[in-house]
Amino acid sequence: MAQKKIQRFEAINSFANVLQYPEGISGKWKDFFKNENPINLELACGKGEYTVGLSGLYPERNFIGVDLKGNRLYIGALKCLKNNQQNAAFLRIQIDKINEYFFPAEVAEIWITFPDPQLRTSRAKKRLTHPRFLRLYQKILKSHGLIHLKTDSPVLFRFTKLVIELYQLPVHAYSEDVYGDPEISRELSIRTHYEGLDIAGTRKTLYLQFSLPESPLPDHDAQLQELVKEIEKPILV
Repeated sequence: MAQKKIQRFEAINSFANVLQYPEGISGKWKDFFKNENPINLELACGKGEYTVGLSGLYPERNFIGVDLKGNRLYIGALKCLKNNQQNAAFLRIQIDKINEYFFPAEVAEIWITFPDPQLRTSRAKKRLTHPRFLRLYQKILKSHGLIHLKTDSPVLFRFTKLVIELYQLPVHAYSEDVYGDPEISRELSIRTHYEGLDIAGTRKTLYLQFSLPESPLPDHDAQLQELVKEIEKPILV
């Protein structure tokens, strides 16, 4: 297994659609894609199922899968190369540095698909819908740009709903059983590797679509921390 990881890391060094800690890329994605189409991100993309799927569905948009683990990026990047999906790319960076790689308002939408839910309450600040991350997204998203969360984790779903309520964020779509909807959208029909594993054991996929205000988020972080401790105390040790 270690040998395979090494081979994949070596391979992505030559992939034209993989950028690893690129310098000076912010504001220049239109040059990379050779167009000015809207840019959409898949954060913590893993094997990049959504980057691959969405770029196939919408050739008039650009998609970038973001993750730190190059051996996983390899899977999605290779598929896009084989399919000649030139509107897809992969960015190997730490997500908490995301605003170093995009100019303000350079991103149209963000997808967060089956991220690590960081189940321990003490790690709530590492959840990708925590306000510390939302403030980063706010710096790079266009006005009223959408954020999509798809997860099977009730803990992450409840946490995100709490954040939305506390920070008064607009909600545009909501589902507690994505595949129970007979009119499921093409976007939500895309399945990720981790979705198939049903790690949470719920056999249900949850979805939230929301946006951020133009004004800075208020500082309710301490209050959020206390609420999380209280709400999750009976659920998690």
